[in-house]
Amino acid sequence: MTHPWTEQFPAAITVCDRQGIIIEMNERSRQTFADEGGGALIGSSLMDCHNPHSQGMIQQMLEKGTSNIYTIEKKGKHKLIYQAPWFENGECMGLVEMSFEIPADMPHFIRS
Repeated sequence: MTHPWTEQFPAAITVCDRQGIIIEMNERSRQTFADEGGGALIGSSLMDCHNPHSQGMIQQMLEKGTSNIYTIEKKGKHKLIYQAPWFENGECMGLVEMSFEIPADMPHFIRS
């Protein structure tokens, strides 16, 4: 069940369980993946949407409870992709992916 605050949050939020089955997508996620099925992807496997290399990374994140964070440029838009495990009682229960649009010249600050 998607929480109300996530529906209009300005990032795509996609959640899967520990088998890699998509269990939640907010409005932005459904829009982002509309060409692949949008909300109809809920109940399907993340593995079906990724190449073998990415499938291995997903499996490793699920097994080890690790994160994967990177930036991309697609269709002229820059995005930060943040993929991290979610836990229940210390056990990895799946992954959350948040995809944020970011400025191409995003400032970077070093603070001490």
